[in-house]
Formats: sequence, structure tokens, C-alpha cells
Amino acid sequence: MSETITRLAPSPTGALHLGNARTFLLNHLLARRNGWRVLMRIEDLDSPRVRAGSAEDTLDDLSWLGLEWEEPPVYQSRRTDAYQAALKKLVAAGLAYPCLCSRKDIELAAGAPHRDETRGTYPGTCRGRFADEAQARAASPRPPAWRAIVDDVEITFEDRFAGKQRFNLSVEGGDFVVFRSHGLAAYQLAVTVDDAESGVNAIVRADDLLDSAARQIHLRRLLNLPPEVEYWHVPLVEGEDGRRLAKRHGDTRLSYYRRRGASAERMLGLLGYWCGLLERRREASMDELIGRFDISLVPKEPVVFTRADDEYLLKS
Repeated sequence: MSETITRLAPSPTGALHLGNARTFLLNHLLARRNGWRVLMRIEDLDSPRVRAGSAEDTLDDLSWLGLEWEEPPVYQSRRTDAYQAALKKLVAAGLAYPCLCSRKDIELAAGAPHRDETRGTYPGTCRGRFADEAQARAASPRPPAWRAIVDDVEITFEDRFAGKQRFNLSVEGGDFVVFRSHGLAAYQLAVTVDDAESGVNAIVRADDLLDSAARQIHLRRLLNLPPEVEYWHVPLVEGEDGRRLAKRHGDTRLSYYRRRGASAERMLGLLGYWCGLLERRREASMDELIGRFDISLVPKEPVVFTRADDEYLLKS
């Protein structure tokens, strides 16, 4: 029987907040309860948004909370060669092409008749437009991005938490960017290559990435990459306004509550309560949460961060 491998994959674009922590905790609990191997990957390719020291702070917060991983972290920023090799494979097979379209170009194309049908979907303007990269570079002073071709077919998969999923990428985003114009791999390609190379076959993350799963499945097929992956996409944590937890809801960083004196056990108590494992907010150990963990107890609806949650964490 093959080993089950999962990964924790924070992005160092800011401090770890309560919503991130709940998702990472669920991943950790699933892994420990089921004997999975856990890897750590730092997704630091979004260079304009990566903050100095954020990766180290995130690793410190996760360790403080009691999460563990088996090997030293892998940093995407150090894996450029692997991503370029994957792009070359796609280009050689005619499965990716250079694109000179700006965001504004795409928005204008979506403003044509049938706007409701095309909004947010790349119209394929550059597909077949250039014979090769040299021709694309000669056509504009702006270097090209690269897009993967998608077909008008339905991609289906059974999410172990969210249930049956169906996506037709040709009408839900269209051909998507796999390498950006400034020469760095895009999220979808980097994640797909990393997961395949490290043997990751169990992915636990927030359900705002369900459509990313469809794109990554598509890329795995284009690149002929093993292994098959099982997914668990869990609901986000939201504010009382029904929007994804963010700065507008106040300071919800773990580091903020740590500085205010919250213990790891108090934090785990809130997160465990949000995961449906505790009947109320109270201090809990990681061992207790692992012992209590049952994926069927996790709420199917988004968790709402309330003033009572904040007061509980700050209670001395």
C-alpha cells in the first residue's frame, strides 16, 4: 500500500491569521489521525507581495501551535529550474502558447456581447497567434506570459469533504497562465509540479481553491504526472459581514494574540471549537484534538469569527 503524503503550504505574503490556522490545523489533524506523512512548502513565488521575514514568522507560529512536519521546508523560489522544465515540456507538445494580453485587454474582451457568459474567461486571443516565442517577443516590448490550453470538456472529481465537483475550464476561466511575463512560474504550474515531485497525494485546503484543483488536475494530465490526488476542500473562516476573514475584520493574526498573552492551548481551543471537536471554547491540547478528530464533525458551512471569539482569546 502506497504512503499517503500531504503538505502544509503557507504563502509568506503576510502574517498567519486565524482562518489560515484553522485550515492548517485540519490538515494536521487529518494527517496525524490517519498516519500520513506531512511536508512543509513555502509558496513564495508572488515576489511583489512576499514580505521579508514572513516565512520564518509563519513557521514559528505553526510550531508554537503544535503542528509538525517531517522534513525541512521547501521554498518555491528555489525551484525555478523544475518549473521551466515543465513549461518547456508543455510548449514542445503544443499545449502552451505565448500571450501578450494585458488584464485590461481581457476585461475589454469580456465586455463584448454575452458579457455574462464571458466575464472572467480568457477569450483565447493569443491562441495560435504566434508561431513561436521569438515571434511573440518581436510583436511587443512587453515579454509574453505563457498559457496552458484547455479543452471544452468537463473535469470531475470527488472531493472527500465538499463532494462531487464539475468544472469546464473552457468556460470557467479559459486558457490559464502557467508562466508570468516577468519569468516566474504561476501558482497552478508550480503547485502541480511540486506536489507531483514530492509525492503528495492528499491535499487539504480552503474551498476557495476548488477551481484550482480542476486546473491542477488538467496540468497533471498534460504533463503526465503521478500520483493521483485526493482532495479535502474545507469552508473558509468569515467575518460577521459574510466576507472572507481579512484586515477589515481587525487584527486576527496569531502573532497578535500571542503578544497579548494567548496560550497555544487557548488558541487550539478556539480552533478546535470551530472544527466541531469541542462543545465550547476552552483550552485544549493538540493530543486531545487529535484524539477527538472526526472529519464528519467539521461544519460544512463557513465558520464565522465573532466578537466572542476575540474576547475569549484575549481573556487572561
